[in-house]
Parts: sequence; C-alpha cells; structure tokens
Amino acid sequence: PPAHSRNDWIGPPDKHSNLRPVIFYVPPEESSLERRLREARQEAQACDQRFWARHNRTFRQEKEEFIYSRLKAKGLEMRDETGQKATLNAEEMADFYKDFLSKNFRKHMQYNRDWYKRNFTITFLMGQVALARALRWLRWKKKNIGN
Repeated sequence: PPAHSRNDWIGPPDKHSNLRPVIFYVPPEESSLERRLREARQEAQACDQRFWARHNRTFRQEKEEFIYSRLKAKGLEMRDETGQKATLNAEEMADFYKDFLSKNFRKHMQYNRDWYKRNFTITFLMGQVALARALRWLRWKKKNIGN
C-alpha cells in the first residue's frame, strides 16, 4: 500500500487457502489497546490462512486419489484418448465429498470453536477501542469548548 494510506489493504486470494490476505494499517500513534486489536486480527488471519491452506491441500490430494482409484477400478486412465482429464459423475463425487466431510468433522468443529473464540476476542477489543476513542473525543471536545 502507498505510504499515505490510512486503511487496511486486501490482497488477491491466496492460491493455497483461497483467502484474501489483509495488510493492516498501523496508525503512527497506535495505542496499546489498538495494537492488541490489530495483533489479534493478524493472528486470526494467520490461523485461518494456515487452516485453509492445509485443508485445501488435503482435499485436493484426497480428491485426486479418489478419482484415480475409481477410474482404475473401471479400467480407465486419468486422461482419455484426446488427452482430456477423465472425470467422474456427480453421484460418484458426492460419495467423496460426503466421506471427506465426515472424516474431517472433528477438525471443522475444532476450527469453528477456535474461530468463534478469536472473533469474540476481536469483537470485545473493538468495543474497547471504540469506547476509548469516544472518551478521547469527548475529552477533546470538552477541552476545546471550554476555551
């Protein structure tokens, strides 16, 4: 982002996680509370990036293995005679998706619990920052009105 920017910048989707990374704006006079909020948001983003990159890599690998095993069982190759990648029908793929979700249910539940904890903390910190800023503005207003 340009040096004069006063906003967070959102990048293109990551090729592994499919999440859009955020470059967080750091104000020059960031308070310790604001820093805690930014760091909590950065840590949440890093956790999400790690989880989804790992999850997507496992998904793609297991999907390829599933397709290969089903094609092999049918006596087919991964590519047809024209060089196109062979595919399975929607019903066969539904079996894979169902099995994959069932097998990873606990991981998803743990991720969801962690996600809610992190986001509750972020929301709480956002409330504290908003309150601190409002109080700071009221003190400034009172000081300037009194002059």
